[in-house]
Amino acid sequence: MQTNFTEEQLKDPGLKRANEILRACVHCGFCTATCPTYQILGDELDSPRGRIYLIKEMLETGRPADEKTVRHIDRCLSCLACMTTCPSGVHYMHLVDHARAHIEATYRRPWRDRALRWLLARVIPHPGRFRLALTGARFVRPFAAWLPDARLRAMVAMAPDRVPPASRNDAPQVFPATGTRRMRVALMTGCAQKALNTDINDATIRLLRRLGCEMVVAKGAGCCGALTHHMGKTGESHASAATNIRAWIAEKRAGGLDAVVINTSGCGTTVKDYGHMFRTDPLAEEAAEIAGLACDVSELLERLGPTGKAPESLVVAYHAACSLQHGQKVRTAPKALLKAAGFDVVEPADAHLCCGSAGTYNLLQPEISAELKRRKVATLEARAPDVIAAGNIGCMMQIGAGTGVPVVHTVELLDWATGGPRPRALAR
Repeated sequence: MQTNFTEEQLKDPGLKRANEILRACVHCGFCTATCPTYQILGDELDSPRGRIYLIKEMLETGRPADEKTVRHIDRCLSCLACMTTCPSGVHYMHLVDHARAHIEATYRRPWRDRALRWLLARVIPHPGRFRLALTGARFVRPFAAWLPDARLRAMVAMAPDRVPPASRNDAPQVFPATGTRRMRVALMTGCAQKALNTDINDATIRLLRRLGCEMVVAKGAGCCGALTHHMGKTGESHASAATNIRAWIAEKRAGGLDAVVINTSGCGTTVKDYGHMFRTDPLAEEAAEIAGLACDVSELLERLGPTGKAPESLVVAYHAACSLQHGQKVRTAPKALLKAAGFDVVEPADAHLCCGSAGTYNLLQPEISAELKRRKVATLEARAPDVIAAGNIGCMMQIGAGTGVPVVHTVELLDWATGGPRPRALAR
């Protein structure tokens, strides 16, 4: 794609990177075949190619974002299926993230949008606040039909029937390895996941300790910054990320770290991108170091080689989270681990398509999200599974809200197969 940025514009690192990405695009349109929003809406501007044109025009002219551009960029899931499909290597993730930062800086949203985004950014990354909000939403649920905004109704509907108490395992501490220590690993305990489902971190700690990992929950580490990053709130997202970088670097300098393991794939995609996010920052070297240590829990387990046998014969429908299969290019490890443990693993049709969760997308774009959920649940249920496994809490909540089939994290099944407790979700 031909671009016309001025030399002065290209002195800006963000615009320079955008120019590189735009020039890689050859207009082929392969991305439209795998874009979930284009499949639903049928509008070229709701495809990656269309959004690329909108972003190019907005950035080249240096103008403030307009309502049309904002509407179509907001509809993007950032599922990154387009990056998997693209034959030219267009790094759409960096481009759309830069566009969202430009929108945040130059566009004044309607007051309801501003208030809603402010609320999400102040609540979800903070487990205590989020837990209180989820508890409150349960009491509002009987009156949800009278809420004036579909997005507020979606928030209330998302709240689980039971909000688990905080897990002691999520507090800063060190868990010794069981037997001979093979690795020293920092666990990113996250933010929303700690409020929604404490079983995932608990299972991760048990399983990795059993495999010889000394597990570290670093003091000061918290939200990865993904939620605010994808809202274009760069200052807030970088502040969260910098806190993590400093916390994990301190642990590495003090006792060594072989990995930073992440069991929420949406977070993992962001942490692995810290090197890019901080490339012009004084923390650039440390950020790149942490990004190099970051790995999904399935990647680490593949290296450790767990052995075990499924206590029950179960058909497991594996849902590939977009952030894992497209964002991190981790596609085979989770399925291979489940199969090796003795589970009968099946996959849905169109496994490459998003379930509609996508961070806060299901709250900000509830109609499109609901249709994507309906399609995903239908393809999963068509395989007649006993249980659905996924590697991302957002996907688990989204799919779980649309099906009666139990939904668990992949690591919960692997923990069970190697001596851990039966996942509680199976009892339900």
